[in-house]
Parts: sequence; structure tokens; C-alpha cells
Amino acid sequence: MDTVPLWALLLALAFLILCSAFFAMAETALMAANRYRLRHQAKRGSRAAATALWLLERTDKLLSLVLIANTLINAMVTALVTAIAIGLFGREESVITIATAVVAFLLIVFAEISPKVIGATYPEKISLASSFVLKAMMALAKPVIWFVNLFVSLVLKLFRVQTVGAGHDHRLSPEELRSIVLEGGNFIPQKHKSILLNLFDFEAISVEDIMTPRAQIEALNLAVPVEEIKHQLVTCYHNKLLVYEGEINRVLGILHVRKAMALLSEEELTPEHFKALLSPPYFIPQETPVFAQLQYFQEKKERLAVIVDEYGELQGLVTLDDIIEEMIGEFTTTLPGTGRNDRFQWDEKGECLLEGSTPLRDINKFLQLQLPLDGPKTLNGLILEQLQDIPDAAIAIRIANCIIEVVQVQNQSIKVVKLIRS
Repeated sequence: MDTVPLWALLLALAFLILCSAFFAMAETALMAANRYRLRHQAKRGSRAAATALWLLERTDKLLSLVLIANTLINAMVTALVTAIAIGLFGREESVITIATAVVAFLLIVFAEISPKVIGATYPEKISLASSFVLKAMMALAKPVIWFVNLFVSLVLKLFRVQTVGAGHDHRLSPEELRSIVLEGGNFIPQKHKSILLNLFDFEAISVEDIMTPRAQIEALNLAVPVEEIKHQLVTCYHNKLLVYEGEINRVLGILHVRKAMALLSEEELTPEHFKALLSPPYFIPQETPVFAQLQYFQEKKERLAVIVDEYGELQGLVTLDDIIEEMIGEFTTTLPGTGRNDRFQWDEKGECLLEGSTPLRDINKFLQLQLPLDGPKTLNGLILEQLQDIPDAAIAIRIANCIIEVVQVQNQSIKVVKLIRS
């Protein structure tokens, strides 16, 4: 105290606290920084982002540098405050105690909590600004860091702790990606967000979930009179028809209606003329994942597949359009008045009339319900599973906070159902 002026000691004390605050703030910012954002900036030529990523790939050395520096600085701050207190107030025991409390307060407030809160609040800005300084200091302190880490690695091996190396997997799981998309806010347009969320569901659903069921297939039966075949071709709504003979499981092929229209002027038209135009049917099992089927369509240059069960019985059809609509939403309607969005609407009473063959996934999606999807795929199947019987009169059941009322039963199946929001 006799040789060094008080102002110089106070200035040194402030400088040391600032250094400690810098290390605490930089460390917190780097650990809180978004690695994917830093990687994006580095690809765009940001040297600061590339340096920050370089530091994050050497977490053990970075933490060693910060802890060594802070430990030395904190020791120096303690010694300096104690020296100032003794020089000003003497060597009383109470003076040393108060000096220790003051040091602890200064370090906690100005070198720990405040800088770390700032670092966590502005992680990208601070990590980019401090990355060059930390890299330079890491190079200067390399011998010390190596010596300290030598003992650290021995301790970790003793406790069988596996350290995070360069090959550490920072990839996100599908559920984490889903959370990022949901929390994207205004950065992702709502339509794009909906498409991305639909893609996450692709691995969990099969073609059975989006197919046109067997009862709703518009197919051409070559066993009927030719005049009926002509009438169906003229009035059909599709450009491709499934063709069978007698029974729908006897699939002959797929007919392009445009090609068949050229035959209608023939005087002596027979089913053989139509058979000559058929393309081979493309059969797939009903458990095929939707995303895998999209790839199969691309590889095989197909647009329509016939879905069969384990016994070879026809269950339905799935087209490339069905899969695309599952991704981006409905963009075309093959039959007049069958737009899905038009059917799925609550009226002013909180009721909605639907066909029994309506898929449960569509109901959950458009009406915001939580009907179980781990069993039957349609509303008819769900009700029959719950009742264990085919109802012969109006009956209502409650499933997943929704009242389901049977309105019409026909041919051993439920045709019309009323959903009531509860």
C-alpha cells in the first residue's frame, strides 16, 4: 500500500472483475448458441461463426481455459481486496471477514450472475464477438491446458466417464424437429409449417390410412353388357379405372379412359377390345408405409396401386395424388361435392354428419378430435369395435370427449353418423 497508490489497486481490481465477467459471459454464450444457426452463418462466409464452431468442437479445452482463467482471476481478486482492506483498516480479524464477504458479493454479482444472464440472453452476438479472443487465448495457454487436461482425463477414466469428442452426435430426433417447426412462429409460413408437420407423420402411417376403400372404388366390370360399359365410361369421373371381371378381386388391369373413348364408335365392340388396352395392375400390401410407397411410385414410374391384404383380397386403391394431398393438403377433387374440407365442418349446434366410411385420421385432422387410431381405420369400424355388434336402431356412444350417434344402418354397416361436440 505504501508503494502502490490506492487508485491503481482499485483499477486493477476492476480490470480483473471485468476479465472474469468476460470469460463467464463468453462461455455461457457459446454453450447457449444455436449450433445450426452458427453453421449456417459459417457456410455463408462468417469467420466469427466458423471460429465459434471450432471452439465448440473442443469443449474440453474451452472449459479448461475458462476455469483456469477464472480460478486465477478470482484468487487474485481475493488477494487484492484483502490487501486493500488491510492497508486501509488494519489487520483486524473482522476486516478480513468483511473483505472476504465483499469479494464474494462482487464476484457473484459482477463476475458470475450478471455476465451469464447477458450471455444467455444474446448468445449469438456475444459468441461471435468473443470467439477470436478465446481462440487466441487458447493458443497462448495451450501448454497449461494440456497439463491440466492430462490429470482431468485420468480422473475421468478412473470414473469411466466418456467425454464428448468430435464425433459427438448433435443430430435432432423427429420429435425435436417437430418441436422446432411448431415453435417457428412467424419465421415459417403456416402453410409451410403444415407441410413439414405432415412429412413427420409419413413414417407412422401406411397406405391403408389414406387409400380409397374398396366400397368407394369406381371400377369397370367387363362381365356386364357392353352398353353398360359404354355408359360407365361416358359418365366416369376418373381418367383411370380399375377393371375386373365378375368379382372385384379378379382384377384384370388398369384402363386409361381416354384410350377407351376411341373404341366407343366401334360397331361390334366386345370386352376383348377393352382388355387389349389394359396396363398391368400394380399390387402392394396394405401395411406399406406411405413414404416408402412414394419412393416406389417414383422408382416404378407408377401413379396408381391396388392395395391387398395378406389373403390377396382387394382392400382399396392409392394414387400418387393421394400421397401428395397428404403432404400439402387437398388440391383436387375427383368427384363433385366430395371435398374433404367441405364435409368436415361443425354446424352452429356443434354437430357434424359424416359417412360411416370416413377415415378416422381425416376426422381428427379436420375436426380437431382425438379418436383412437391404433385399431379400426374408419368411423364405422370404430363404432362396431366399441359396440361389438351391428346396431339395428339409433344409438349413441361417447369416445374421446365426442358423442357419436348412429343415424343410419344399411347392409350390415353404419352408413351415416352424427358427431356431437361435448
